[in-house]
Amino acid sequence: MKLAFDLAALIARVTIGVIFVAHGWQKWQNGLGPTSQMFTQSGVPQPELAAGFTTMAELVGGSFLIIGLLTRLAALALLCVSLGAIIFVHGKNGIFVTDMGWELVGALGAACLLLLAAGAGRISVDGIVRTFLRKRAADQTLPESTGSATTTTTMPTNVRTVREVPRTDTDPPSNGTQSPPTEAPSNGTEPRADVPRQSTPPPATSSGAALSDDDMKALDALMSDDQPRKNPPE
Repeated sequence: MKLAFDLAALIARVTIGVIFVAHGWQKWQNGLGPTSQMFTQSGVPQPELAAGFTTMAELVGGSFLIIGLLTRLAALALLCVSLGAIIFVHGKNGIFVTDMGWELVGALGAACLLLLAAGAGRISVDGIVRTFLRKRAADQTLPESTGSATTTTTMPTNVRTVREVPRTDTDPPSNGTQSPPTEAPSNGTEPRADVPRQSTPPPATSSGAALSDDDMKALDALMSDDQPRKNPPE
């Protein structure tokens, strides 16, 4: 779509520019005197100044339209020339160009208005300069955006991160709190209950005399469930 507009704008600019250059060259060859005299007869105010402006606008403005340089400014100047020609010269003669009507100058003015609004397109000096300036601006903004992105990326590296070290059972408790009891390692056996150790009572010592043989035999018989035999009295 853009390419179609560029080609159409190129053809329109060259055609309109050639027509304006031809009319301006004709006025230049005839001289400003006859042109200003014609403007005086048509009732144009300031005929000498108007003749000079019209001749230069058609020559220079038409050339700028052909190459596409300062297209909008040239189109504005030529639009003013066309409107002046319609108002003071051709408007009262009707439409057709055979009757000196405004047919030709009206078409040229409408084309200048279109170029004033739409521009010359990319196939022109204005388009080439605009493309170059955009590329240059993009090249200048690219290092700035890259530098800002690098700064944003490297900022977090300057911040020291504190990693939380897990506490072990051997660390002393802080702030007056007691550490949880240490669990005994499991080796497949059930943990033994902590039973308070009782002191072994010392062997009882008889305060009396040692046992006799008869007493020992009686104890042996008692242990073997045999009744002790009593010795006959002597």
